[in-house]
Amino acid sequence: MDQRRADTSINPVLLYGEFTVTGCRKARCGVSLTEKDLIVQRLLLAPVGRNKVVLSLKDCVGCRAYREDDNADPAAYLAVYFYPLKRRWMSSALSRQRAEHCFRFASLQDPCANLEEAEKWARAVRERSARQQYLRDGVSLSLLSRPSRMMLLVNPQSGKGQALTLYNNHIQRMLNEAGVTHTLVITERQNHARELVKETDLSQWDALVIMSGDGLLFEVINGLLERPDWEEAIQTPLGILPSGSGNALAASIHHYSGAPPVFSEELLVSCGFLLCQRLVAQMDLVSIHVASSPRLFSFLSLAWGFVADVDIESEKYRHVGAARFTIGTLVRLASLHVYKGKLAYLPATEDYSNEEGLENNQTLHCNNQVSSLAPASRPSRDSPCQNTFHNSCHSNNSFKAQRTESTPSRSATKALAGPSDSLLLPLDQPLPSDWVVVQEEDFVLMLAMYQSHLAEDLLAAPGATLDDGFIHLIYVRAGISRAALLKLFLAMEKGAHLATNCQHLVHTKVRALRLEPHSPKGIITVDGEVVEYGPVQAEVHRGLARLITG
Repeated sequence: MDQRRADTSINPVLLYGEFTVTGCRKARCGVSLTEKDLIVQRLLLAPVGRNKVVLSLKDCVGCRAYREDDNADPAAYLAVYFYPLKRRWMSSALSRQRAEHCFRFASLQDPCANLEEAEKWARAVRERSARQQYLRDGVSLSLLSRPSRMMLLVNPQSGKGQALTLYNNHIQRMLNEAGVTHTLVITERQNHARELVKETDLSQWDALVIMSGDGLLFEVINGLLERPDWEEAIQTPLGILPSGSGNALAASIHHYSGAPPVFSEELLVSCGFLLCQRLVAQMDLVSIHVASSPRLFSFLSLAWGFVADVDIESEKYRHVGAARFTIGTLVRLASLHVYKGKLAYLPATEDYSNEEGLENNQTLHCNNQVSSLAPASRPSRDSPCQNTFHNSCHSNNSFKAQRTESTPSRSATKALAGPSDSLLLPLDQPLPSDWVVVQEEDFVLMLAMYQSHLAEDLLAAPGATLDDGFIHLIYVRAGISRAALLKLFLAMEKGAHLATNCQHLVHTKVRALRLEPHSPKGIITVDGEVVEYGPVQAEVHRGLARLITG
C-alpha cells in the first residue's frame, strides 16, 4: 500500500464520493479516483497525512459492485482488490500481499440507485486500472480481451504435490476477483496436456494457463506446434503459475517485471497478479533436433553435463521442493565428472537483435542422422464460472568450420511440424563456414539458456529477455575445482557468476548450436525433460510464442 500524497494538479480527480467503510458504518471516508490512484481519506478531525491512503491502480486486479441478500438494507457495496508490494513480517524483503477495500453506498433510499452508483465506480476503476499499460524494457505489450476465458491446466503431482491446495488457497480467489472466467483441467498422466491441446478447440479460450513446474508447459508448447494449424495455435497466449520444484519460467517472468526476488508461495502470488494484468508479450522458442527422435520445441534451456545430471538425479528429492537442486548439486560435486564432446555454435552478430528476419531465406530441414563436428573440407456479480475436468566472451581456443557443399539428404527435406529451420544443416552434414567450433573437448557442463532463470533461485542468464532472439550459451571447461564450481553456483543465485572472472567459464550469445557427446551414455535435458542422448542441435525462433507477463 502506497501511503503517499497524490498531486491532484498532475493527477486530477475524476470521481469523488463519501462512503462508509464496510464493518464500521460510523467510519466515513472520502474516496477520490484519479487516472492512476484510488485515494481514501478518513473524514476525521486529525492531520490529513495520517488518514490518507493512496492505492495505485497498477496494483489493482479487479473490483465488483453488489448488494447483500438482506432486502431491508438498501445499500450497495464496492469491493476493490489490490496486491501491493509490502514488507513481509520480520523481513525487509517485499512481496505482493492481498488487500481488499470495501465501501458502502447508502446515500439514497432506492436500492437500485445505490447499486447503479456503485457500478459506475466499479466501471471507472476497471477502466483506469486497464489503462496502466506501458513499455517495459522496450518490450511492447498487448492486452487480453476482458472478460477473459482461460483454460487452467493443473498437474496435481508437481513439486510437493500441493498444486490443488495452492490453487484453492490463492489462485481461484484471485482469478475470480479479476473477473477471469476459467475452466480447471487436472492432468492425469504424462503427455495428457500435450494430447489435449492438440485436439481442443482453441477458439473457446483467450489463453492457456499452466499451473505446475516447467514440464507441463513443455508439453503444451509442443502439443500446439504439432497441430495442423500450428501457426495460429502457437499465437494462443500462454500463462504460467509456479507449483513445481523448478519454476524457472515463472521466476524469469517475475524478474522481468522488475519486482524484487521472491520464492515459493510468494512467487505464485506474484505470477497470479501478473496473470490478472493480462499483458501479453512475444517469447522466443528454440527448435531442438536429436539423432532419431522427432523435433522438439523448447522455451527455457538445453543442458548437458553437470546441470543435466543434477536436474535428473535430484528427482528423488522432489518432496523437498526447490531445495532438491541444492541437495543434488552437493551430491554431484562430491563425484565431479568430466564430459567429453564437441561443441559448435553460430555467433550472434551485433546487429542481429534489430533484424526482422534471418539472413538466409533458404529452408533446410534437419534429419535424424549422426553428424561429425570435425571441420569439413567444405464476469458475474460474485465470481466467474469455473469448471473442473479430470480427464560475452568467445573462447580464444576455438576455430571456424569450413564451408560445406553437401546437399540435404532426402530425410532432411521431409516436412516437419512447426516453423522451418534456416540455420541448421542435417545432423549428418558438416557445419557451414560461419560456425565456431570449440577446440576443447573436455567439459564440466554446457548450458544453453533463453530465459533468465534456471530455477527459482538461479539467475543463470541475467542478460536474457523474453524475446531477445538469442541463445545464451554457457559452458565450463574441465579443470575447474569443486570449490570454484560451487562458488560459481553460489554466485548464480544473484546472477553474479559471469563476473567472477573464472578462467574455465565461457559465456556467449548464439543463434544456433550443435553438440556431439563422445561418451556412449549420459543425460541431455530440454526444459528439464530428458531427451535422447547423442548429437543434438538447436536454433532460436524469435518471438514465436506469446506469454502473459503482466
